[in-house]
Amino acid sequence: MSVDESEAGTARETDRWPDIPGDTAFTIRIPEADPLVRAGFPAHVTVLYPFVHESRMDAPVHRELSGLFAGHDAFTLTFAAFGRYPGVLYLDPQPHAPVKALTADLTRRWPEPVPYRGIFGSGLDPHLTVANHEGPATQDAAYDALQAELAPLLPLTCHVHAVQLIVWDGERWQDRVEYPLACDKACSAHLV
Repeated sequence: MSVDESEAGTARETDRWPDIPGDTAFTIRIPEADPLVRAGFPAHVTVLYPFVHESRMDAPVHRELSGLFAGHDAFTLTFAAFGRYPGVLYLDPQPHAPVKALTADLTRRWPEPVPYRGIFGSGLDPHLTVANHEGPATQDAAYDALQAELAPLLPLTCHVHAVQLIVWDGERWQDRVEYPLACDKACSAHLV
């Protein structure tokens, strides 16, 4: 699952995401992009899905995660171009490197989570799902129209200062913890 594709419905068998209660994931919320998203969930970029089961998220793990994320500088993502995966229209966050660095550090420390449960091989590049409701017969025309509608609103630039841990409760994803990234003077100006 990418959180992107997971919240569109509750029929877990039909959307191919084998989420179970207690699944966790790390996302970067992009509230500036919420008005563009037609997928039925908040705008975000997935850092790692799945992570470890919620039952393993004790105080030492949270401390270690806090340290891991604090070791990464806050950064800016720019969304200026669209991309597509089968059935999905997304915005391509640039640069990819800071998001991939977060994922790499998490998987280096916790190697057991396989990104996207291996459904997409080694995973997907960072992306922000805009729409994921069209099938093969209708996606090209529908996403061409949506892309034309939204293109004048780009580029969109967003400052990233934290990563969210979310948990699947069996019906929807719930926010649990926000882990701040390292913040310099430029970052502090964005938070004021």
